[in-house]
Amino acid sequence: MSPLSVEELFDHLGDSQLEQLVAAFYRGVRSDEILSPMYPADDLDGAEYRLKEFLVYRLGGPQRYLTERGHPALRMRHAPFAIDQSARDRWMELMTAAMQEVELSDEIRQTLEPFFDQMATFLINR
Repeated sequence: MSPLSVEELFDHLGDSQLEQLVAAFYRGVRSDEILSPMYPADDLDGAEYRLKEFLVYRLGGPQRYLTERGHPALRMRHAPFAIDQSARDRWMELMTAAMQEVELSDEIRQTLEPFFDQMATFLINR
């Protein structure tokens, strides 16, 4: 069986499992000494929603993110935050833990992990 492409992951995950993944990730962010200061305390729910909708869009689901926010412009949107190697690594640690918590299949993880790795590295700006 050939590996899944990023663009077909939504068909295997759906809204519900992506929502669980992002919620698990943000549970870690809320208490993390490196990442939590980057998130406005009064907008953590908004950040969680935006990441979930970005992933729905990017993983082949409905295009709600584009309708609501336009082009992702990830580097521009993240420019105000000091994202260095340690922040990138912590983001990956928390997302990896979230993938384990929601028990994603090996097949899905084999596609998601490199995708998240590339995305996290791309956002380093310090």
